[in-house]
Amino acid sequence: MVAFATLAVAAFAGYAVAHPGEKHDAVHMKREIVARDAAAQVGARSLAACSSKPHARSLNQRSVMRRAQKVNDIRKKRGISAPARKNKRDLEDLQKWEAVNHNMSSVYEHDMFTPLEDVFSANTSCILAPEVTDGPYYVAGEYMRSNVKEARWSEGVDVFLEVQYIDTNTCAPLPAVAVDIWNCNATGIYSGIYTSGNYADGGLNSTYLRGIQLTDHDGVASFETIFPGHYSGRAIHTHLLAHTNAKVQSNGTISIWEAPVAHIGQLFWPDDLREEVEATYPYTLNTQPLTTNDEDMWSILAADESFDPIPQFVYLGDSVEDGLFAWIQIGINGSADYTDDEYYGVAAYLDAEGGHDTGYKIGPGGDGGNGTMPSGAPGGSGVPSGAAPSSTSA
Repeated sequence: MVAFATLAVAAFAGYAVAHPGEKHDAVHMKREIVARDAAAQVGARSLAACSSKPHARSLNQRSVMRRAQKVNDIRKKRGISAPARKNKRDLEDLQKWEAVNHNMSSVYEHDMFTPLEDVFSANTSCILAPEVTDGPYYVAGEYMRSNVKEARWSEGVDVFLEVQYIDTNTCAPLPAVAVDIWNCNATGIYSGIYTSGNYADGGLNSTYLRGIQLTDHDGVASFETIFPGHYSGRAIHTHLLAHTNAKVQSNGTISIWEAPVAHIGQLFWPDDLREEVEATYPYTLNTQPLTTNDEDMWSILAADESFDPIPQFVYLGDSVEDGLFAWIQIGINGSADYTDDEYYGVAAYLDAEGGHDTGYKIGPGGDGGNGTMPSGAPGGSGVPSGAAPSSTSA
């Protein structure tokens, strides 16, 4: 594993810039990847030790049934009757780092005899923070909503994503985890920020494809988003960030400033799926340079059975344009706190007056504190909740 991670970092040492404003030293990245892999292996052993306990088996069974029901509900709501599209490529054709076939459509049937466990169970991905940066585009105080699409700049292939957090020490679900999700739109532009290389319409006041949810008693947070587009220097990915022990304020918002940061993560997507998605509109309008998974500076080549950053998924219909249902279990240390880690930083925050830049930059010489509350930021009050009005969409 160490040799594999070393090779991966050496191969991509030339990528100094990912998001504009994000710089990382290749040697430092190498140390982080090795440390991440070691932590992931420890987490995997811990999960394996408790996975056969009755409460863990019961949780898995509930998860299987919930995911199957969600897919059927979404198909019914959308009027989809065609069988789920199967993978266009055989497993042996996938690259080594994609050796685990995450497309479960080929075994998904819509009848009472379906072995649901073969489809909707999940390998718990031990993504133990800080394995990857949250990037310079994390915005605090986002809208509490599961559907993060807005009237503008959110067109694309729909992704219904279920994220489940599991404590690696006990195999128990982690409730009341505040989960932030954000990704760029189909043409590779993020909302909530306005900087060189990413000129979002609406700038700091834009909120599309961002949101936050609390996990339920089974550690689950669900989102409706889109498959992200690509941009220069990074493979396609979806950001996740989790605060444990989050508190809901009297105004219905979540204060994350005092809550521990237990997970910083990015979900990646198979390149063959990306190719299929990006052949559709509006992804075809994207003129930014493409970076594939095996060219990515964060080296998902280092993935193995202990660190799997690719969600499992099924096609909802016979075309990718019908959308995808995807799910991932993330094993974390529920008592960890990475608030002071250099990879955690708040680029902006949203309150009742709109968006505010903190000046945070990632990398050597960067400004801002590592996740500390910026001067003038609210302590959870005054931050809007609910769906963003389309008039503020960007």
